[in-house]
Amino acid sequence: MAHKKGQGSSRNGRDSPGQHRGVKVFGGERVVAGNILVRQVGTRVHPGRNVGMGRDFTLFALVGGEVKYQKRAGDRTYVHVVPGAKSETAEASRPSRANRGSPPAQA
Repeated sequence: MAHKKGQGSSRNGRDSPGQHRGVKVFGGERVVAGNILVRQVGTRVHPGRNVGMGRDFTLFALVGGEVKYQKRAGDRTYVHVVPGAKSETAEASRPSRANRGSPPAQA
């Protein structure tokens, strides 16, 4: 009988889950304050106007608005949040806060 374990599955099974890094919100998309824009290691993308950076280099929106990416000197990429008015189409299709949860009015 063998006195050594085989090199098979008995030594496997120690894999860790992925860390889900990358760009979470792309250019032209709308965000609200606090939304995560990019998860990264180091500054692959630098914070621009209205964008904050966490301890782990996570970039997040400081205000609501539209996301814009920009290439600058030295191959640096910046992400900005351009504040602006909400689109009327999205606002019109949503029920007002007063009407949420109430049944439709009977005529």
